[in-house]
Amino acid sequence: MNRILAETYPDAHCELDFGTPLELLIATILSAQCTDKRVNMVTPVLFAKYPTVEDYANADPREMEEIIRSTGFFRAKTNSIIGMARAVSERHRGEVPGKLKDLVALPGVGRKTANVVLGNAFGVPGLTVDTHFQRLVRRFGWTDETDPVKIEHFVGELIPKREWTVFSHRVIWHGRRICVARRPACGACPLATLCPSYGTGPTDPVEAAKLVRSGPFS
Repeated sequence: MNRILAETYPDAHCELDFGTPLELLIATILSAQCTDKRVNMVTPVLFAKYPTVEDYANADPREMEEIIRSTGFFRAKTNSIIGMARAVSERHRGEVPGKLKDLVALPGVGRKTANVVLGNAFGVPGLTVDTHFQRLVRRFGWTDETDPVKIEHFVGELIPKREWTVFSHRVIWHGRRICVARRPACGACPLATLCPSYGTGPTDPVEAAKLVRSGPFS
């Protein structure tokens, strides 16, 4: 299944726009309950106004809230970003850390966000267990676990570590494009012959093809 996903999505990558570990960390915090497309519309203004960790740490919360308002939960996200920046400034001399234990100790940063940053900004393999990832590995019949950490560890035993980051992208891309939550396009799925959940969505190829989506996504 991993091989087929690799063939289907040879260009799978992080769909958040960023240039530095700090920018990816900020963008990932903003992506909670928000589409990548919307985040990418907001971050150019945000990144230009706050180019350094210190700029975020000393930001006026009301000004930041207005910039990120359209991403939803803007007050909580503002608090997370400012708190994270202050912690990075105080604990890590203004540099986003490249270790899981240090990242998850930052305000507003969980394992999912940490693995996104590690895998895509530092080249450290990590599995991004978001809602798409969880849904798909259960549909694949790989696990019936619902706890993200347990899923991460279980799938980590199945997939070679060097592929963890790109495998996450493949699964997430598949979950956004074909194996969507409500009506998966089973009849257009390259994994159809291997998937125990085949038939959850329309199996007619013509009908299923109409359900296939294009990105960027949430």
